[in-house]
Amino acid sequence: MIRSLGAEVREQGSGEVEVISQGVRPISTDPDCGESGLAARLFIPIIATCASPVTLTGSGSLMRRPMHGVREALQALGVDCPGFEGRLPITIQGPLTPVSLNIDGSNGSQLLTGLLFALAATATQPLTITVSDLKSKPYIDMTLAVLQEFGMPVQNEHYETFTIDPARFLRQGDVQLHIEGDWSGAANFLVAAAIAGNNLEVQHLALDSRQADRAIIEALQSAGAYLSFMDGCVGVRPSRLYGFDFDATDCPDLFPALAVLAACADGESNIWGVERLHDKESDRAASIADLLKFFDVPFVIRGDLMNITGVRRLSGGAIDAHGDHRIAMAAAIGALKAAEPVTITGAEAVNKSYPAFFNDLSLCGVRCQLNS
Repeated sequence: MIRSLGAEVREQGSGEVEVISQGVRPISTDPDCGESGLAARLFIPIIATCASPVTLTGSGSLMRRPMHGVREALQALGVDCPGFEGRLPITIQGPLTPVSLNIDGSNGSQLLTGLLFALAATATQPLTITVSDLKSKPYIDMTLAVLQEFGMPVQNEHYETFTIDPARFLRQGDVQLHIEGDWSGAANFLVAAAIAGNNLEVQHLALDSRQADRAIIEALQSAGAYLSFMDGCVGVRPSRLYGFDFDATDCPDLFPALAVLAACADGESNIWGVERLHDKESDRAASIADLLKFFDVPFVIRGDLMNITGVRRLSGGAIDAHGDHRIAMAAAIGALKAAEPVTITGAEAVNKSYPAFFNDLSLCGVRCQLNS
């Protein structure tokens, strides 16, 4: 995506990447963000900073996912999006006018992240973004930390008002950043060790991370998992697990792994945040329900709450991942407690966020067989 918008990207080896940019200067009139909802919502405001018309498109289930609040935000910034009907593709005709605006944050933080980046880059005088009912606040903490790294501090007042004042900016030269290990991917292995493993250590995790999915630690501790922490490493030892209560509203990507954790814990667990699951790669609430039915785990959904009653052993067989990478990973983790082998149709969905997932799982001693 950033290459298509004019940045030069040099892969240096040893995990280092150099990005050189002179601003948004598209070399493609129809960049493709694949199936990434984050990329779509993040780059729409960023694309709107340039004067050239650009049509942003995607693929797969993303083309069916609603882009809540995008039209209203673009209109407030004076940006035209002719023919846009709330889903990709979207033609963006900028440049935006950096002004104060109001947005609805009830559908998540991704659009707000894009707006913060775009307006911080273009503001010439103080302006504010006023947000109602913001969800996924930890991701905004991450956004603000990135802006701070680039010398663009943004004032956050109770996650309701964000003030951008370019007079406070300190323009940076070269910026060096360290990218943390991914708590979303790690969560699957931490749950796997808690429900079925011997001792397991997951390395390169920032224990003070702003990532929302770091909350898997609190969920595991609530379930009675035995955890240890040392120098960016999280260890898990087998222990008896009990039903737990957890609010996943701000970390909905954890929900599939949490459902598997609850399925393997004694007693009842209550997980909130169901309403955040519908507009993902699949209708993730329905996909998790299918997953629990497949494993023969009793559950009830009441509005925003999913109540799950743990069982001693899960069922096996064949299950459809519904094209959803997190469902595929959760199914694989649940298979560790299944009485029979589990075949996951559409398991290649893991390539979206974690292409090495099954390889890493096999390194933990799990037999993973790819069926052509």
